[in-house]
Amino acid sequence: MQGNLFRGLGYLYQGAGLLLKPGIWHYVVIPLAINILLFSAIIYYAYHQFNSWVVYLMDWLPGWLSFIDWLLWITFALLITLLVVFSFSLLANFIAAPFNSFLAEAVERRLTGEALEVKPRPLILEILASLARELVKMAYYLPRALALLLLGFIPVVNTVAPVLWFLFGAWMMAIQYLDYPMDNSRISFDRMKMLLKEQRLTPLGYGSAVLLASIVPLVNLIVMPAAVAGATLCWVKEFRREAKPEGF
Repeated sequence: MQGNLFRGLGYLYQGAGLLLKPGIWHYVVIPLAINILLFSAIIYYAYHQFNSWVVYLMDWLPGWLSFIDWLLWITFALLITLLVVFSFSLLANFIAAPFNSFLAEAVERRLTGEALEVKPRPLILEILASLARELVKMAYYLPRALALLLLGFIPVVNTVAPVLWFLFGAWMMAIQYLDYPMDNSRISFDRMKMLLKEQRLTPLGYGSAVLLASIVPLVNLIVMPAAVAGATLCWVKEFRREAKPEGF
């Protein structure tokens, strides 16, 4: 596989360092507020439901697997954690999509010193286009997530479900955030996926960093704007030169 996993891991940290730069920080306020409010609500709800969810999943197991109850409990706990984190990210990014697009544009302008090469759209069309793009990402995510979820109910196979969920979650985090600067440059969703697959290890490393940061208390409250900035930095350094806008 091409790309660099460790270089990808570093883009989230570097992106966080860009948030307070002149011309960028005021684009951070709304995505940050949305992130904090939604994550606080979901963590509160998940905290009170966590044990009942694990018990429900454990009840599906056949009796002959009772000797590894402790391992399966850990497996299901990790699986639920990843599901909660990623479900939150989908919801938060859908609501904040237009603001994340503006943040990505500001970061790219700061990094390159240039305006975007494409013609700007009226504000209302920009907002509608951002929301429509989020629906495209959800359509990509849901059938694959359902397939992985069903694997979680298959005895023995479900022991590797958290690993599969982590890899899939990391990939989806890369798609979720790298899509903002690419969509700003009118790169189609299919073209974006192709670009990421050509350098698979780099976006996978970046997505892994975002996913892990999303699990860490307090850090997860600021991860969304940092992830947008980091994705834009990754776009500029890894993909921008080869990619060409596909429409105006």
